[in-house]
Amino acid sequence: MAFSQVPHTILMVRPASFGYNPETAASNAFQKRSDNESQVQIMARKEFDNAVDAMVTKGISVLVVEDTPDPVTTDAIFPNNWITTHEDGRILLYPMMAPSRRLERRTDIVKQLNENYKVTEVDDISSVESEGRFLEGTGSIIFDHPNKVAYACRSERTEGELFTSLCAKLGYEPILFNAVDENGLAIYHTNVMMWIGESLAGICLDSIHEENDQELILNQLAATNHKVIALSYDQMNAFAGNMFEVKNANNDRFLLMSQTAYDALLPGQLSEMEKYLSPLPLDIHTIEESGGGSIRCMVAGIHLPSK
Repeated sequence: MAFSQVPHTILMVRPASFGYNPETAASNAFQKRSDNESQVQIMARKEFDNAVDAMVTKGISVLVVEDTPDPVTTDAIFPNNWITTHEDGRILLYPMMAPSRRLERRTDIVKQLNENYKVTEVDDISSVESEGRFLEGTGSIIFDHPNKVAYACRSERTEGELFTSLCAKLGYEPILFNAVDENGLAIYHTNVMMWIGESLAGICLDSIHEENDQELILNQLAATNHKVIALSYDQMNAFAGNMFEVKNANNDRFLLMSQTAYDALLPGQLSEMEKYLSPLPLDIHTIEESGGGSIRCMVAGIHLPSK
């Protein structure tokens, strides 16, 4: 049975203490400290609620969980880094680089998923954090579920060996490569420069300097019949690499993106996307600026079978 690329529901965590995290900023070039941190949390909650409302209005199923005020977790709004769920009933928990982010892993959320869906196994691979080994969920890994392929760019937060061993466990073919920003620094998360939907894929090819890597990725995407939207560095820096395909109960397809990313797209890119699905731009400027992540980082796909 082929797995679906698009989840039936998305999990989101409503922030209680959102803000700039200096611990993660060291490896995330997208983060910027605000001059008014007290306003950041207020604005982030407003942007979060507006984004959820926009999705629910389209009939997209969203499971919202409240962040805990204690312990303080400034990045809890980005649950995709610590958990993935799979159509075979598996839940995976991942090792996070920043000690402050490890507090985001919540047994009560896993328990809630267990109560609502068929869970066959909870596989917690986070213990390797103590060895300085990290693999941050679908920040690090771009899954192509129907074709059983996974993509990852190496970085401080994405260890190649962990990635390939996880792929072996899941029965996915690993595509491991290097990707850098304009300054030659490793891109911290693969989902900043690449996304894959059912028929479309977006990728910042400029960030992949090795021809062999480019060829490997493009050949693989061609083999899986994905139409590729090539993104520039400027578009990547506007979070156009951080999109996510979702659907509603009628199987209408939407491409979640931030307003920043939408505004960075060219008319030809938009018209190509609209052949397959409807772009759904969401204004999350504060979250992007302070947190250094966009809408894809804010959603964890629920692929688990219903009970």
